[in-house]
Amino acid sequence: MTTIGMHYDVIEGKENTFVKAFLNTINVMKSLPGHLETRMFEDVEKKGSYVILSQWQNKDDFESFIHSDAFKQTVTWGKENILKGRPQHKVYLNQ
Repeated sequence: MTTIGMHYDVIEGKENTFVKAFLNTINVMKSLPGHLETRMFEDVEKKGSYVILSQWQNKDDFESFIHSDAFKQTVTWGKENILKGRPQHKVYLNQ
């Protein structure tokens, strides 16, 4: 099993837009092969800073997701100027 940690810093005032968009993304994830579970957390000390932990059968399943048309259609960060910078993704292997 593989856990992906995705960190996003959101521009002030755009938090609700980000959360709504990511909830749509999570719904897409649920329908894909290899997806097990995804949860979103907001940093209690830094408003607008989010971590999404997503569990997949393996890294290849996650990679297929982020390169899919479904992902591209749900992610509008660039178009809507939501993020402060590029998202940070880390891969953790459960052994």
